[in-house]
Amino acid sequence: MNLTLKVWRQAGPNADGHIETYPAKDIPASASFLEMLDIVNEGLIEQGEEPIHFDHDCREGICGMCSLTINGVPHGDERAITTCQLHMRHFNDGDTIWIEPFRANSFPVLKDLVVDRTAFDRIIASGGYIDVRTGSAPDANSVPIDKKDADEAFEAAACIGCGACVAACKNASAMLFVSAKAAHLNKLPQGQPEKDKRVLAMVRTMDGEGFGNCTNQYECEAACPKEISVDNIAKLNRDYLAAVAREATV
Repeated sequence: MNLTLKVWRQAGPNADGHIETYPAKDIPASASFLEMLDIVNEGLIEQGEEPIHFDHDCREGICGMCSLTINGVPHGDERAITTCQLHMRHFNDGDTIWIEPFRANSFPVLKDLVVDRTAFDRIIASGGYIDVRTGSAPDANSVPIDKKDADEAFEAAACIGCGACVAACKNASAMLFVSAKAAHLNKLPQGQPEKDKRVLAMVRTMDGEGFGNCTNQYECEAACPKEISVDNIAKLNRDYLAAVAREATV
């Protein structure tokens, strides 16, 4: 396959960015999107040019580091996969592909296609954990958990924190991410004692980081590689209102 790449290049956080055009020649249809970029980078290095900088780690669709906007869509327009799991067979020979970083004020560009997503880490640090001693693994069924709650907690815990939900949202809202991280703890008995504290801290930290408000467009769910449900957002809103009301009576 021979392709034309339109790639965002930016030397650093304070530099002006621009689109550069690169040919991608003789790309195997079986190559992943990141492998295609590897091939292009090898050619750039051989020519003495600076390679395209992009983030990646596991390349197995688990870590969420490979966050690119491809033809205007976070992770590309194939549903429920990360960038590293997108293969070139989904494109046509001769295609022009636009590749940009995730766009959000709270995800500043570090270089080229690499963005700073430590705002997510600060949200987790504010309350996305259980700080009581949980001990060793309990015996099976020692803590009864309704199957529906267990399933919903498990589904919410599938969030890999890639930030596609933020990049897809016109308001750069992090509500899907925050609601998933709160829900997978709030749904379980171990998470109940700190539920109000967790919800208040995570939502307020999210707002402080400059993420926008949710206006229920549901682009976040459509872009999510793990198909996290927007039902979590509704639950987070209810939990937050209840926590604020209880806080006011203390």
